[in-house]
Amino acid sequence: MSNIAIICHSTHHGNTKKVVDEMAKAREIDIFTITQAKEQDFSSYEYIGFASGIYYQSLSKDILKLAQTINFNENQKIFIVYTCGAINKKNTSKLERIINDKGLNITDTFSCKGYDTFGPFKLIGGIAKGHPNAKDLDNAKTFITNL
Repeated sequence: MSNIAIICHSTHHGNTKKVVDEMAKAREIDIFTITQAKEQDFSSYEYIGFASGIYYQSLSKDILKLAQTINFNENQKIFIVYTCGAINKKNTSKLERIINDKGLNITDTFSCKGYDTFGPFKLIGGIAKGHPNAKDLDNAKTFITNL
């Protein structure tokens, strides 16, 4: 078992899953889907990451609901990984509040652009085409290595 767990919710184009899979090439990580994470005891992990695409300027509702149910210990380090068509620091604010309410802080965040065809973006062929690209994936590996 690794000392890093990442709970990953990636739909639409699988952008976030690509990033998390690339991180797993650089460092040993236990990756969980939302369904798997609901049955998991995370108490032995030093780092717990929440990985999601952005939906209506927020991480996945499923990720947020799950974060509310996890009993973290005071020594755990929580981090966020997300992909979206347009990077905005407010994208993580709901999860940050949940984690802060549990007496912890987000220790680090990795974000990169991800191809986005949701809603009106579909009409114009999407935004952030070609992302995550090779540079984004290299940056993801650097992030997880330096965690």
